Amino acid sequence: MKTLYWAYFLMLFLFTNSIYGQDYSALKNQFANSTVLPSIHYGFSLFDLDRNEPVLGIHEHHYFTPASNTKVFTLFSSLQFIGDSIPGIQYQIKGDSLLFWGTGDPTFLHPKLDNRIVYDFLKSTNKKLFYVSEETSEPSYRNGWSIEDFQEYYQPDITPFPIYGNTIQFYTLNDSVRSIPSFFEATIRRNNTTNNSTNINRDKNTNTFHVHSRKLPIDYKNEKPFIWSDTLLVKLLQDTLHKDVGLLKDYVKPRDLKVLYSVPRNVVLRAMMLPSDNFLAEQLTMLISNNRYNGFFTDRLRYDMTNEFYNNFQDSIILRDGSGLSTYNKITPSSMIELLLVLNNLVPNEAKRYLFFPAGGVDGTLKTVYNLDQGEPFIFAKTGTINSVHCQSGYIVTRSGKHFAFSFLNNNYIVPTSVIRNEMVKIMTFIRHNY
Repeated sequence: MKTLYWAYFLMLFLFTNSIYGQDYSALKNQFANSTVLPSIHYGFSLFDLDRNEPVLGIHEHHYFTPASNTKVFTLFSSLQFIGDSIPGIQYQIKGDSLLFWGTGDPTFLHPKLDNRIVYDFLKSTNKKLFYVSEETSEPSYRNGWSIEDFQEYYQPDITPFPIYGNTIQFYTLNDSVRSIPSFFEATIRRNNTTNNSTNINRDKNTNTFHVHSRKLPIDYKNEKPFIWSDTLLVKLLQDTLHKDVGLLKDYVKPRDLKVLYSVPRNVVLRAMMLPSDNFLAEQLTMLISNNRYNGFFTDRLRYDMTNEFYNNFQDSIILRDGSGLSTYNKITPSSMIELLLVLNNLVPNEAKRYLFFPAGGVDGTLKTVYNLDQGEPFIFAKTGTINSVHCQSGYIVTRSGKHFAFSFLNNNYIVPTSVIRNEMVKIMTFIRHNY
């Protein structure tokens, strides 16, 4: 593995010293003549995968907040340290009792991903169940997250044993608000209003949900995160398993625990990458940490990943989470290219590698962004968007059959994000048509 990274270090030496074989002046003019880019902080890097050489870099060593481009780092870590299937629970049988620990697996009773393997195992056992709680090295929110988003579906608690995706699905039935799981229906408060709109708000520090509506729409749906705790988890388990579940604290975790696996890893990775799911990204870092250290030390994981892998990059990087919600994350377009090159080597099969990225005009966050060209997608890239940040990094295939890795990062703009997105699409489509 070390040889791989030194090989890419040499490749990056070529990045700054090679003489480009093809004329890219027309592409440079696309940037020079842009009416959008001069007023924002942007960086761009393009690497020819067929010739193993860089072809264009603009501000490629400047630092940017990457938003969900951070998930490409989580993708790499997951491919590196998680096997074919997700560890669902760790457990130990002691006499008439079954003690079980969370692994960080985000799929347990997840509305889209659960395959019921762990549920059926816990449901069918004749042993007494005991959930063993564990401390984590970081709180349920990561450094640099926006606190005002505490009740948004895309920012749920990050926990050792997630359940239902750590969110509640609300819906209307017969002029009342129901929930999945139904356990939370007792926490719903109906507040009449003269406003025609309907919304649900959660208290900041409690799992109390306020419905504000004059008349409930028939097909209303909403999703809100709940505040997770060991005690609440046990209550939810008892509610869904219909059996007693005990809670053990301060119990020393053995190293010879059995593991029950749940969902195929690549299913979860696609569910993270295509719609850009923050919860899955963060829980994957919990999984990797537990795999490596037998505990939830996600800050140590980021430190070790930097020292073992990313220190060989030309530019230093700073990561404070695994999803990109943190505004403290800082990378360069050059670093993104280096990561994409590593992925190119780790998953050399092009079709398999592209499955981890949204395909322009086909699926994920790029489904409506690019048009198909000659009936096929040509962009396979991770997007990243938060306030005044919009990025794309991934792979592009041109009409002539050339293969490139690219990173296009944009920060510090006040125009609508659609303006930035359209400019990126124009330039990337130009590359598709002309190279």
